[in-house]
Amino acid sequence: QVQLVESGGGLVQAGGSLRLSCAASGRFFSSRTMGWFRQAPGKEREFVAAIGWRGGSAYYADSVKGRFTISRDNAKNTVYLQITSLKPEDTAVYYCAAKPPYIEYGESTNYDSWGQGTQVTVSS
Repeated sequence: QVQLVESGGGLVQAGGSLRLSCAASGRFFSSRTMGWFRQAPGKEREFVAAIGWRGGSAYYADSVKGRFTISRDNAKNTVYLQITSLKPEDTAVYYCAAKPPYIEYGESTNYDSWGQGTQVTVSS
């Protein structure tokens, strides 16, 4: 497993941007698929984006395509989520997670390491 710590959340106006970071420790970060999930108050945790261990494959929820970009730097053991054109409905706690490769990326139960989350609040 890897240990994950998110940062970069905050309060931003609609239309603004943020970059979330997830710093990982542990020996196997570079071999793990990394994902971002979010959970809004009163709602279930939902998939946002995932990136393969080489960084060449990225996957997005339909609700964020074109606005969110996931990337990773294996030399720095860090995965990023660039968020643009923020909307009030993007308000949530954003979680970073890691899973073994080659299993379905959109299902949270496939991820075996999770960070504590970072709050993103978008004001209208």
